[in-house]
Amino acid sequence: INHIVHNGGLYKRPFNEAFEETPMLVAVLTYVGYGVLTLFGYLRDFMRQWKIEKCQNATEREEQKDFVPLYQDFENFYNRNLYMRIRDSWNRPICSVPGAKVDMMERVSHDYNWTFTYTGRVIKDIINMGSYNYLGFAQKTGACQEAAAKVLSQYGAGVCSTRQEMGNLDKHEELEKLVARFLGVESAMAYGMGFATNSMNIPALVGKGCLILSDELNHASLVLGARLSGATIRIFKHNNMQSLEKLLKDAIVHGQPRTRRPWKKILILVEGIYSMEGSIVRLPEVIALKKKYKSYLYLDEAHSIGALGPTGRGVVEYFGLSPEDVDVMMGTFTKSFGAAGGYIGGKKELIDYLRTYSHSAAYATSMSPPVVEQIITSVKCIMGEDGTTIGEARVQQLAENTRYFRRRLKEMGFIIYGNEDSPVVPLMLYMPAKIGAFGREMLKRNIGVVVVGFPATPIIESRARFCLSAAHTKEMLDTALKEINEVGDLLQLKYSRRRLVPLLDRPFDETTYEETED
Repeated sequence: INHIVHNGGLYKRPFNEAFEETPMLVAVLTYVGYGVLTLFGYLRDFMRQWKIEKCQNATEREEQKDFVPLYQDFENFYNRNLYMRIRDSWNRPICSVPGAKVDMMERVSHDYNWTFTYTGRVIKDIINMGSYNYLGFAQKTGACQEAAAKVLSQYGAGVCSTRQEMGNLDKHEELEKLVARFLGVESAMAYGMGFATNSMNIPALVGKGCLILSDELNHASLVLGARLSGATIRIFKHNNMQSLEKLLKDAIVHGQPRTRRPWKKILILVEGIYSMEGSIVRLPEVIALKKKYKSYLYLDEAHSIGALGPTGRGVVEYFGLSPEDVDVMMGTFTKSFGAAGGYIGGKKELIDYLRTYSHSAAYATSMSPPVVEQIITSVKCIMGEDGTTIGEARVQQLAENTRYFRRRLKEMGFIIYGNEDSPVVPLMLYMPAKIGAFGREMLKRNIGVVVVGFPATPIIESRARFCLSAAHTKEMLDTALKEINEVGDLLQLKYSRRRLVPLLDRPFDETTYEETED
């Protein structure tokens, strides 16, 4: 059952999102697999302790044996005995532009993945299904590269100062005005690092006596920012509006613990596209709840800006909503724009406040000028201000590639998570042995994929994650699909029984989110 929502006129388009139930046998075998690996892990740790097997991992020194252990926690056990077996599936060094195709340096390990040796051979023309190059702006030729090279010769590579001191360039001012226009907000501010945009700005917006309501699958940068803020954090189920509304009601009725005073602020943290699930936030309902309960909304559009909406303006445009309904619009330049850094957009008062109080503004070095120019050129291309329709064509091409790729994988019988319009496509692997096997088999066939396991996902929900790009041609996608189909048969990954479970626990009540009268 695909979950298609119209919900009382809040949605102006079908919202088709599905998460298929894990077959019982697959779930049991996955747990058994992890159980066997854990038993062998304890056996090998025993052998290492008695010097039967060489110990290559970090351990406490003898004189520190009575201290609180630094290394003997579960995650370190997992790294030693499970992750190390398939470590060759990650950190593969590429030696080209991360475009639709990449070149990769070949490496081998002679000690079961503890160390790697480079053979000197380069594997050419691997179809890149892993990079966040949604609009294909990661390229070494074209208008973006030429503009960045020109600015590099004029300004140099680095700024060597913060924005508040000697690092505020005219290019930074131009970028922020352009981003504000692109988003449809009063003002915007750019930062040199996407992760720090979240982790350093959330503490400037909320603090002790404030409440943060965070989606359970929010990115680590949002989680870190919330923890650093000192605010109280409560978690709601992923994209579940009943869970969010219950927390909002409880927060307003009960107030702060012990004192029962009202919360100073209530801030809802959500993402546009969730990068591990491929799901899209139910933004119309979140905004309706935000207005009903007089709270604030912080929207992280790292994966959705450029990748969603008719003109690439993100999840707000995708749903036909007004940017004014989102209090804090955050996004990154690292994905759709092929650059680095992040931004926050909103009302002028908000941005002026962050220029003064944000740690990222006060202490972080300014963005590199060539990177700024890459963003300016790519944003202008998307907006059509470069005099071409290339940007618009890329946004449309990404949407077509996404729907085609998702449909073909579902037809093959794979369990695919997420929204039909999300360019992040998780293919479920489940079993630990199949994580490494899938990555290796795809690389043998000249397809570069990202496989994901614990702790980035729940321990039994391992997956391969494909990221579609406008730079992918239909021939590339067909080649990748052919090889995925072959590997799926080889590893028996076609678990789908077409029995899909709706994401929410109960149907919507169309009257739930009506705005209350002031």
